[in-house]
Amino acid sequence: MKNVALEICDAQKAKGEKVENKNGNGEPGNGEKGRRERRTESEKTRKAPVSFAMDPVTKSKIVARVFPVFFFVFIYLVCAAFPLQAARIKELGYINGVRTNQLIGYGLVTGLNGTGDKANTVFTTQSLANMLENMGVRIDPTAIKVNNIAAVIVTANLPPYAKIGNKIDVTVSSIGDARSIEGGVLLLTHLKGADGGVYGVAQGPIVVGGFLASGQGATVQKNHPTVGRIANGATIEREIEYDNVKMDSVILSLKIPDFTTAKRVAERINEAFAGSAFAKDGGTVNIAMPGSLKANPVKFLSIVENLEVTPDVIAKIVVDEKTGTVVIGENVKISTVAISHGNISVQIKESEKVSQPMPFSQGQTVATPDTTIKVEEEKGKFYLMEGGITIKELVTALNATGISSRDIITILQTIKASGALQAELEVI
Repeated sequence: MKNVALEICDAQKAKGEKVENKNGNGEPGNGEKGRRERRTESEKTRKAPVSFAMDPVTKSKIVARVFPVFFFVFIYLVCAAFPLQAARIKELGYINGVRTNQLIGYGLVTGLNGTGDKANTVFTTQSLANMLENMGVRIDPTAIKVNNIAAVIVTANLPPYAKIGNKIDVTVSSIGDARSIEGGVLLLTHLKGADGGVYGVAQGPIVVGGFLASGQGATVQKNHPTVGRIANGATIEREIEYDNVKMDSVILSLKIPDFTTAKRVAERINEAFAGSAFAKDGGTVNIAMPGSLKANPVKFLSIVENLEVTPDVIAKIVVDEKTGTVVIGENVKISTVAISHGNISVQIKESEKVSQPMPFSQGQTVATPDTTIKVEEEKGKFYLMEGGITIKELVTALNATGISSRDIITILQTIKASGALQAELEVI
């Protein structure tokens, strides 16, 4: 049909007839002009870009539906890539024998501004007399009356592998009746270990995290001015030898003994070094050094202590009645139980009424006590806790009651007494 139409148009053009380029529907006709218009529209259609524009409301709806999906997928991938609650072995335990050692010493602090020990502190004056005698000055201890010195105890922790000449911090605390050691200087003090040997010496100015100011009628005090610290105030004079790393095996002691954690630690070490570790008990893991790393035990222990393990924890609730603090562990479970808690408030008001006698009755005016007692008791409501609830549901249920932390402590103790709390309850 198309060919026939073109032949008719050509015949009409040859006869000089006018060809209409628009048909009855307003579309381009079959003439030469109509064909050119159709070709032009076709080219425009091919060149025109496809538009996906949408109104802002539709776009916001699509984003609101799609974004949460991508967000949760991202969180899932992150959680899958990084194990939850994993800790390094160095945070879970320590190599047996490699530990800190406590040091202690007795010394004198001088240079106090009248806040030192009083004259009746015998050991302070005796210590001052002994120090002066060692310096060639003899004096009767009973004749010493000074208040600018104080007797102190100096403590420090000797870290493992500390070498001669290393510096450590010391804590200085008064043992007499000194009011403050602020601004004082600690004199040379020997620091001894449990075996009586001297492992360090301490000396230097003391930094106190508080102050004391007093007058004749008032005293102001902040924190504890009788305790201070000296940063890098002690010098190590003696080392402690550790032979554990020279052996073919070491013992890892867990800080919190647990059979499950010990098993996981041994399995994680065996993943890195096959057949190197086994759990001896709930708090000890024996580790054998591989033959290739016996000559470099430091490298082996560095690799082991940086391995990550997810420790197992017991179900436990710790409460502090002094501050009202409640800490609930992850694995705490509660059997089905119904809880009702109500408060009783008692108000007692004392007042006096004056009893006035009638005129000319020869009576006396007296005051009679009037006591008003008002008791208000809240209506108890029962809250049902289903068995096997999670810690989140437990916290939500306790918050729904609208009670204070101290009341929550009482409720937890009562639930524990009923046998419905499958967790250890510790009150500190």
